[in-house]
Amino acid sequence: MTALNAPTRRVATAVALAAAAAISLSACSAGQISQTATQVAAVNGNYANQGDVALRNVHILYPNSDEFSLEPGGTVALAFTAVNENLSEPERLGRISTDFAKSVTIAGEAGGRVIDPGTSLGAGVRAATVLDDPEDPTQLVLVTLDDISEGVRPGLTIPVTFTFARAGDITVQVPVDAGPLTERHESDMSGNADAEHLDSGGGH
Repeated sequence: MTALNAPTRRVATAVALAAAAAISLSACSAGQISQTATQVAAVNGNYANQGDVALRNVHILYPNSDEFSLEPGGTVALAFTAVNENLSEPERLGRISTDFAKSVTIAGEAGGRVIDPGTSLGAGVRAATVLDDPEDPTQLVLVTLDDISEGVRPGLTIPVTFTFARAGDITVQVPVDAGPLTERHESDMSGNADAEHLDSGGGH
């Protein structure tokens, strides 16, 4: 087996840590207190590649607190991982835009977020600055879509454009998380699911 050189290992570490961060952020957004807690199925976020930028697991998080809402005029959090695969040049995420929100806010320094060579930027509900460990190539940041329109609904997708200094504009069809529970629509044909479950000997 061929050994990985240091720059290749750094990118591999960035991707691995970014994936771990995305999983951790999603778990927190579902109200879970540990990775060993019972988890719902992961959101199938979208992805895109352009230039030296790889966008992964891009999706709108289902609201988990009073500050977020999918109602028109509400605010939602955008989750994604942006990896700078260039090993020598930094990248900058300057802005994020969509016609389905009045504005998009990227927490942190004015003018966007710099992504150093071979590192990644992870967005979710837990805002953070660059991590203290210089060997950890992952940043975490809060990104919100503010004053959303009626078209931002669970299970649908909306176009969101990421603007990078070097890679340019990347437009992604972003799915909206449907949440951990799916509403059961009752009708005359539905029957009594709880009674049928007990009659069949089901239970926990």
